[in-house]
Amino acid sequence: MTRRRTARALTAFALATLPLGAAAGELNILTWEGYADPSFLKPFEEASGCAVSATYVGSNDDFAAKLAAGGGVYDVITPSLDTVSMMRLAGFVDPVDPATVTGAGGIYPEFAKHPEIVVEGETWAVPLIWGSVSVIYRPDKVTGTPDSIGLLFDPAYKGKISLWDDKSAIYWTARYLGFPNIFDLSDAELEAVKAKLIAQKPLIRKYWSSAGELTDLMANNEVWVSNAWTGLTSKDVNALGKGFTVAEFSPREKAEGWMDSMMLVKGTPNQECAVKFMSYMQSPEGQCGIAKSTGYFPVNPGAVSACMDAAMKAERKVDNIDFVKSLVMWQQPVRLDKYLEVWNAVKAAP
Repeated sequence: MTRRRTARALTAFALATLPLGAAAGELNILTWEGYADPSFLKPFEEASGCAVSATYVGSNDDFAAKLAAGGGVYDVITPSLDTVSMMRLAGFVDPVDPATVTGAGGIYPEFAKHPEIVVEGETWAVPLIWGSVSVIYRPDKVTGTPDSIGLLFDPAYKGKISLWDDKSAIYWTARYLGFPNIFDLSDAELEAVKAKLIAQKPLIRKYWSSAGELTDLMANNEVWVSNAWTGLTSKDVNALGKGFTVAEFSPREKAEGWMDSMMLVKGTPNQECAVKFMSYMQSPEGQCGIAKSTGYFPVNPGAVSACMDAAMKAERKVDNIDFVKSLVMWQQPVRLDKYLEVWNAVKAAP
């Protein structure tokens, strides 16, 4: 899209969403790295009159901790699908009227009508972006062409392995051990997972807490193998020109899938700006912007029709909902407290 066409599109967006004479507002977002990049947020601020401030999380567990601290600091949060219900049940969020969100009708119905999103006729979140979780590795350091989660447990790479500091480490390990229902593990299965993760600890260089940290670990030759959000870290590391590249694969044990959504923090005084933001993020500027910033997959296929060529659409799984069905999509564990207990025990182990 040319600069002139972009300007016209943003002007149209502003006229459609910003009431005549509206005063400047503010919007405080609790979100992930790459989700508030100035490349697409600055035009939103200029068009809407809403000044955006972003705070980043490293794990889905951070949302509850930061909201529980109180203080009315945040207006919009962007948790993953396995955390949406927790936010609702904890009373941290208000429902969203999808009729007020311009462009929401273009979201994949598999996401927009997901039972975690729509509960008893009320919509609790607006899908934003989605993707899968891969194993990322250094082809110049790893032998052969790996295809299994087992790479994360291979003693050949002791001290060069990393793992996301998140309860999803339990999901990965359960899949590797062959347990069929990774979100409803028995006590015995959880004990086996815990033992496997504790046995893995001597191999771990560091549990990473953010995508930026993992990028640094790989770029600085501290880590050769990790799990990673598909697209983001490989894009960032390979762009640095370090003299090596990283590659990714979906493990034969099946890849996990995730979808992040926008939720209204309960009682936010900035609801007008929040809804404008949700609408903007369904527009071509929002969906193309966040997809470019992160390397992830858009939830609104029509919005990216002009900014992606055929090859990129194939790479970002545009209109490929069958790929979603091939993934183990995250969901809230049946015994969330038990999963958190196990993960904390792993991290506390010597």
